[in-house]
Amino acid sequence: MKPYIYTIFTLALFLFACKGDNKNEISEAKDKYNKIKKEDVNLNISLLLDLSDRIDTTKYHNEALEFYLRDVGYIESIANSFVEYLKVKRIRAMDDKIAVFFDPVPQNPKIDRISESLKFHVTRNNASLDLFEDIKDTYKSKSREIYEQALSDGKYVGSDTWNFFKNKVKSFCIEENSSNLLIILTDGYLYHENNLRKEGNLSTYLTPQFIRTHKLNDSNWKERFEGDGYGFIPASGNLENLQVLVLGINPNKGNVYEDDVIKAYWKEWLEEMEVGYYEIRNSELPSDMDKIIRNFILNK
Repeated sequence: MKPYIYTIFTLALFLFACKGDNKNEISEAKDKYNKIKKEDVNLNISLLLDLSDRIDTTKYHNEALEFYLRDVGYIESIANSFVEYLKVKRIRAMDDKIAVFFDPVPQNPKIDRISESLKFHVTRNNASLDLFEDIKDTYKSKSREIYEQALSDGKYVGSDTWNFFKNKVKSFCIEENSSNLLIILTDGYLYHENNLRKEGNLSTYLTPQFIRTHKLNDSNWKERFEGDGYGFIPASGNLENLQVLVLGINPNKGNVYEDDVIKAYWKEWLEEMEVGYYEIRNSELPSDMDKIIRNFILNK
């Protein structure tokens, strides 16, 4: 943004303020000023999908809306917000990305091919309204195919989110001169059969059984959590340039404290890894989550 453009808007704000009786005009000028400032910010959006048995429609059936369909709705909102941002950005400034990741990579080759079709890099050379619509349509249809393939396979080995942060997040999800947003769709539990590590009461995993076994399921859970040093083992560090939105927290029924325990694990973990900004949200209907997603993407 050229300095004289900032000067014009600063002067406009000053003139509005001098009137002293037109707050709406001042607000509109500020919004327009901030919008123009943000046009040159490059979005780099990464989605990490948990394809563990949390999406199983038999084991975790939900009459309101199956959890995999909630994910599909969230993904659609993410793609729509990405496109909404692109439509107000100057074409010559475009260098924006969106992609989907898994850990571990599904053994089903169809899922791998579908995920490749969900990688978009929008630049001044390929930006168009047709491309924007293609992004929205592809994310709406192909994301559902991923979950349907995973459900048909029924091979749930867990989701190694810890390993993703340790070995992949910096190379996959962080670009220089970009607003790096990682959106994780998960129920909040971490587990992978090939990555079960413990260091004292720190671990790479968290399950309902672990919470029960370690007596984090009563009103004294916080005292025990803090006093005995529970939490996830930090997997990385220096993630100041990463902003994380955790969507879909779904505590096991029967323990009223489980939601707080899961969030305490995630909060401490993300802070230990020095994540620049984070939000942790429960599993809600897509229509209720749309505003949260839009604010996370468009206001960063």
